[in-house]
Amino acid sequence: MLKRFFLSERNMMGAILLNAVVLFLLYFPAYKHNDWLERIDHLFILFFLLEAGVKMYILKPKVYFADSWNRFDLVIVLGSIPALLVQVIPVPDTSLLIILRLFRLVRLIRFIRFVPHLGKVISGLGRALQASVFVLLALVFLNLLLAIFTCHFFADIAPGYFGDPLISAYSIFQMFTVEGWNEIPADIAAALRDREKNGEAVMRTDVLIGLTRLYFVLVVLLGGVFGMSLANAVFVDEMTMDNNDALEDKIDGLKEEIQELKAMLRNQANDKKL
Repeated sequence: MLKRFFLSERNMMGAILLNAVVLFLLYFPAYKHNDWLERIDHLFILFFLLEAGVKMYILKPKVYFADSWNRFDLVIVLGSIPALLVQVIPVPDTSLLIILRLFRLVRLIRFIRFVPHLGKVISGLGRALQASVFVLLALVFLNLLLAIFTCHFFADIAPGYFGDPLISAYSIFQMFTVEGWNEIPADIAAALRDREKNGEAVMRTDVLIGLTRLYFVLVVLLGGVFGMSLANAVFVDEMTMDNNDALEDKIDGLKEEIQELKAMLRNQANDKKL
């Protein structure tokens, strides 16, 4: 009974989901220091430790550690122990206490192992990342180049967006994602109009605003529309390569069968003639 229970993947998945619900509730202000939920969470830590011990006993250490998922689970469970020890050992430093309590969230990572076809997903991700490296490096280089260029021209006008190269790189990346990109040129246009009112404009404000909008439209087109779309296309294409390979293999198999059928029909026709 105990053996079947702990070796059942469905039971372990259910336990992880229940633990996730408890942790979810513990982060609501109303339940943050709820003693009952804290105790239930500690029981889950003990439950997962017991699971590891039972599996090790049933499968024997050599077989248990031969499975990479068992090693992964054990590391995750051992990483949760500090959250349990905090209740017994007094920790004076509050920041250290918070860090130790964060370890309990690590247990939820175990749910990854129950993702269907995880091996194929990881293998697809690996291929996609390899194929996308050049495109990603090109996007990073373009981001840094535009960040420095934009910082040079707009650092004084919009320091909140382009005050230094790092802030500028973040703002340019935000524009690449096409998320609220139009707010940046609008804020710069407002700053330019304020300068005109204060008599600080060096050339016609309307011309400057027009050039600013044109520049940022080009940034969005270059990095957001073309750059990010290309990166997504390469990534998705490589992720689905397994499916394409399977279809190609099936098509090749059908072609071979058709060729064999044609050859059989030709042989039958020749036999009839003879």
